[in-house]
Amino acid sequence: MQLNVISGATVDAAIKVHSKLGPGLLESAYEFCLAHELTTRGFQVQRQVPVAIQYGTVRLDVGYRLDLLVNGAVVVEIKSVQKLHEIHSAQLLSHLRLSGLKLGILINFNVVHLRDGIKRMVNRL
Repeated sequence: MQLNVISGATVDAAIKVHSKLGPGLLESAYEFCLAHELTTRGFQVQRQVPVAIQYGTVRLDVGYRLDLLVNGAVVVEIKSVQKLHEIHSAQLLSHLRLSGLKLGILINFNVVHLRDGIKRMVNRL
């Protein structure tokens, strides 16, 4: 399945979750509900996927996790913060690099209109 199809469906599902729940909940609630919404739409969704760091010949399993991985191809980083900052984008980009994946979506559910809380990022492998 094309990355654009997966990311478009992910954003659409996030909008549905946000319209039903609104802002102000914990990230874990949005993560669970978004995973459920995507699964009901026929997507494969993994939650809290571990990502190791490879430094030369050393592998570090230090607890980094992808919030959601959709169809093994799109990373979704979920936030529920007052405002997205550059560090949130840097975190998603780091997750993309470490996982070797190309596309990620940063979603901040703590906004009035979800369109203001979505950022799509591409890893220039």
